[in-house]
Amino acid sequence: MGYLKQLDVENFKSWRGKQTIGPFKRFNCIVGTNGSGKSNVMDALGFVMGERVSSLRVRHTKDLIHGAHIGKPVSATASVTMRLCDDNDDELVFSRTISGESSEYRVNDRQVTLAKYTGELEKIGIMVKARNCLVFQGAVESITMMNAKERTKMFERISNSLELAKEYDTKLAALQKAKEDTHFHFNRKRAAAAEKKQVFKDKTEAEKYQALLDELGESKLQLSLFQLYHNEKGIEARLESLREKQEEVAATKSAMGVWEQAVKARKKEHGRLTRELQKLEKEIRSQEQILSQQRPQYIKAKVNTAHHQRKAEEARASLQKSQKQQAKKEQDLQELERELAELEKAWRAYEREMVEQGAQRGAGAQLDEAQLERYKELKELARKKGAVLVQKAEKLHWEVKADREKLEFDRRRKSEVEASIKHSQTQLDDLNKKAGKLEEYASTSNKALEELREQEERLAEELERGRIRIQELNEELVNVLGELQNARIDSQENRRQQRRDEVLESLCRLYPDVVYGRLVDLCQPIHKKYQLAITKVFGKYMNAIVVSSAKVARDCIKFVKEERAEPETFLPIDYLDVYPLNERLREMRGAKMVVDVVQCSQNSPQLKRVVQFVCGNALVCETLKDARNIAFGGPERFKTVALDGTMFSKSGVISGGSVHLRSKARRWEEKEMSGLKERKEQLTAELRELMKLRRKEAELKQIRAQVQGIQTRLKYSDSDLETTRKKSIPACHAEISRLASELSNLESHIEMQAENVQVKDSDMMAIQQKVNQLEDMVFLDFCAEIGVANIREYEEDYMRQQEDIEQKRLQFESQHTRLNTQLEYEREQLDKQCRNMRKIDDSARKEEDVILTLREEEERLLAVVDETQSKLLELKNLLAGQKASVNDAKAELDMKVRGHQEKSRELVKQQKELISAETALEQQRLHKHNLLLACKIECLPLTVLSGTLDEISDVQLDSESQTTCTLDIYEREAQMVFDYGPLGDELKSLTEEDEVESQLEIIQERVSHLEKLIHVSKPPNLKALEKMREVKDSFRGVIDAFQASTSVAKKCHQEFEQVKAKRFSLFNQCFEHVSIAINQIYKQLCRNDSAQAILSAENPDEPYLDGISYNCVVPGKRFMAMENLSGGEKSIAALALVFAIHRFRPAPFFVLDEVDAALDNTNIGKVTSFIREQSRENFQVIVISLKEEFYSRSDALLGVYSELNECMFSRLLSLDLTPYPLTEENGNERERKRCDGETRKEAK
Repeated sequence: MGYLKQLDVENFKSWRGKQTIGPFKRFNCIVGTNGSGKSNVMDALGFVMGERVSSLRVRHTKDLIHGAHIGKPVSATASVTMRLCDDNDDELVFSRTISGESSEYRVNDRQVTLAKYTGELEKIGIMVKARNCLVFQGAVESITMMNAKERTKMFERISNSLELAKEYDTKLAALQKAKEDTHFHFNRKRAAAAEKKQVFKDKTEAEKYQALLDELGESKLQLSLFQLYHNEKGIEARLESLREKQEEVAATKSAMGVWEQAVKARKKEHGRLTRELQKLEKEIRSQEQILSQQRPQYIKAKVNTAHHQRKAEEARASLQKSQKQQAKKEQDLQELERELAELEKAWRAYEREMVEQGAQRGAGAQLDEAQLERYKELKELARKKGAVLVQKAEKLHWEVKADREKLEFDRRRKSEVEASIKHSQTQLDDLNKKAGKLEEYASTSNKALEELREQEERLAEELERGRIRIQELNEELVNVLGELQNARIDSQENRRQQRRDEVLESLCRLYPDVVYGRLVDLCQPIHKKYQLAITKVFGKYMNAIVVSSAKVARDCIKFVKEERAEPETFLPIDYLDVYPLNERLREMRGAKMVVDVVQCSQNSPQLKRVVQFVCGNALVCETLKDARNIAFGGPERFKTVALDGTMFSKSGVISGGSVHLRSKARRWEEKEMSGLKERKEQLTAELRELMKLRRKEAELKQIRAQVQGIQTRLKYSDSDLETTRKKSIPACHAEISRLASELSNLESHIEMQAENVQVKDSDMMAIQQKVNQLEDMVFLDFCAEIGVANIREYEEDYMRQQEDIEQKRLQFESQHTRLNTQLEYEREQLDKQCRNMRKIDDSARKEEDVILTLREEEERLLAVVDETQSKLLELKNLLAGQKASVNDAKAELDMKVRGHQEKSRELVKQQKELISAETALEQQRLHKHNLLLACKIECLPLTVLSGTLDEISDVQLDSESQTTCTLDIYEREAQMVFDYGPLGDELKSLTEEDEVESQLEIIQERVSHLEKLIHVSKPPNLKALEKMREVKDSFRGVIDAFQASTSVAKKCHQEFEQVKAKRFSLFNQCFEHVSIAINQIYKQLCRNDSAQAILSAENPDEPYLDGISYNCVVPGKRFMAMENLSGGEKSIAALALVFAIHRFRPAPFFVLDEVDAALDNTNIGKVTSFIREQSRENFQVIVISLKEEFYSRSDALLGVYSELNECMFSRLLSLDLTPYPLTEENGNERERKRCDGETRKEAK
């Protein structure tokens, strides 16, 4: 088996730059302090083996680059290269490089994919997913804490059986589903057999019931043929009368054509003038919109010009102020230059005076050469005797001189600081004035802004209210129009109804107190849900006219005939035969009396008698089922009606539920039509008024533009004020405070230095007195000889002159330096002031240029606004003239329309007679259609000689409406020819209406008797015969489905067993191998044959589904559970399991990271001995450890230490321990040599 030769890392985690870790021996130990980067070697191995980033103790891939954790990566990439050698020492190189979040994999410098890279590693025994060669820090402790299920998961990863877990679950789920399907189809098979038996029983009952139904069908067929035959005879008579009336109406219509053409021409002319008027109004609105857009632009330009003009004025004022300051500074500068020139002139005059005085005194103070020589000797003698005192005096002299110079410098600095404080105070005053002006401008702008915002809010609120109101009006208008549309009848019915209403109005005018009106107008349902039911009960009386007496009714009928109006039904109150109400019906559950749900007008209490006559004892029910049960379910039959309009009569006739009924029910809503129309006109008028509010949108835009301009200027002024308040003024205050503090410090320093100079002067005078006494003793004879009291008189005459000159020079230099310093400062301030003035001047000129441009733009916009206003005025003048033309055209059109209406009334009178005939014919046709539709619905076997019943529409038609569709249906029904042979000649020969009605009642009674008999008998399953065939077919299908599900279950079982066997084989192979190996390894680790390690599966048949228990018998102890072992014993047991797993999946090397943390010295020795043996025979070992008992027995030591530059980085020291053989006798010697070797290595 091969081995790991070395690792090459580059900028990986704590390893900066290119570094080589290795070379590795058979047993290697990595040591180092905590935090030095030992575990990063482990991370490097995991990284190069393809481990995920989450396993390498970082969040992102880029964090693996050195320095990335502190935000300073040293490179964009990091790489780790692993060099492996096989048994023939052939080198195999694996490399992984990261760049950003991507990784690049190479094998022997050839780039490959991750899958191929992992495959190459598996070829040499390195399983990345199983981690068979890496034991990370804490892994041993986690193994000891594993429960049985987690241990099973670990074995599944090692054995690769986990890859089959998903397929195993899928096959198992498929098998369970197949078993459920098989059980389901078995239950269906059993249910189908029971159903087959029941169908045979229903078949016999169905045949008996069918015979009774056939007899009922024959009776209904005879009834239908009888009604159809006599209906066709009536239709033929009506058609002949209708043709005559149509010819009369056609002649009148031709005369109407001329009037219609004239009206059409006038309408066309009026429409043309109206369109021109609308065009002018549209153009005026367009010009007004343009004007509303141009005015804000002009106002914005005007405001912008004023803003820039104000800025230019401020710049010019600032420039004038700066010019005044410049003139003052130039005057101060000239004064300083003049003062400096006078000082230099005075110094030159003083120098000439001193030269002249020296020449005058020089002749009397000269000594001869012998005296001068003696003076020098005595002076040297005095110097030697007073050398110490002279040295002290000179030292004090130089100290005093230095202190005086420092004192003078501090005084000059004090005057400079005082000048700076004065300048800063002036600047502070200027800044405060500027801040005050900015605050005043901000206050004025805020007030203006608040006023504009109030106007804006008021306008916006008004517009928003208008918009919301417009939306509400539109929604309400849509609802009103929808209600009008729903309530609207077709145009033909409107004309007919209008004519009928005109007749009723005439009757009310003729008989005001005795003609009450139509029944539908005099009462209404208490709720809308009863409209259809009440309409059905009212029937033909719904549009009947209620009058007070029979005499009034006869007079009204006579008037209708004279007016040739449509026939009307009248209800005379005193002539009605009203039966008393059955009061017990009010107590019936699930129903109400119809008279109780009809609300009469309060002004006509006598109408209750009419409603009682029309409704009788009829009941209204919520549902169709309740209505049927109450009508026919008890011993006594009742007349009932459901809410959908289906009515059950006592005779057994069921009717209702047609479109005609719903159309009639809408008549209840016609009373609301006038109110809806008025509401529509109100809404339209209010909507027009609200549309005018949109003109204020331009004003709102203008105000918003002004607000935006003020906000912009206010923003800049606030920014300037904030800068002045928060930066400039505090900075100026801070500068003044700093200078005042510096001035105070200078004053205290000056005072201290002055006192120090005085003390040193007194000390120096005392020393000088001692020196003078010494000199007086030495020069006593010499002074008597030259005639002076002491030698100092001679020296003072000569030296005083020099000192005076020196003092004057010092004063001159001090004053000259002060003037030069102040002169330079004033010049710098003047230059700064000049630069600032140039900037202000440039800014003012730019603003003036901008003002000129803006004024030109303002004038241009003003001209555009004036032009638009003039155009608008011209268009309004044109609009006034056009309106006059439209009014004239309207007057002519109205005149023509009135003439057309007169002719139209003549035509209407003729059409009334035609409509009356059409109505009678339509009723006959509708009756025939209903008969045919009933035959079609009941599937009666009518013999049709021409046509077919399929052509009949399944929608009932309105008796009072006539459209193209209904006419087509009537035509098709008229072309149908029926075979009336089964009817018999006796029934055909009846001509009198009474005979026909009598025979019709006999046939209907027979049909009712048969229906009652069928209703009483229990209805069988009439589909038993058809269902018998269906049951046979379904039974056969159930058998086939059961067989198919059985075969599918067998197939799923086979597939599941194959996957199960494969998974069990992989898992058991690993488990058996590890179970055998772990006991041997545990004995070797414990160095005791009595030690035992036992692995047992909780589920032997499928061990991967349940847990795996792991128990150890420690030498010298009884059997205990793993949880009861000590920390060291648990670690030994965990290591045994790790080594056993590695033996199942052997890798060329084995890396352990601090696995000895919980071990004592004895156990460490055992583990070390085991590892040394394994490293010699089976695999290479690399251990990261801090225990001396561990690393002292390795073949090589790799010491990791850290250095700190910008961030910590790791370095490596390696030591080969093979030259120091390890035995029991020379162990200490090897330790000593190893230490010496490490010292030499570090020295290198």
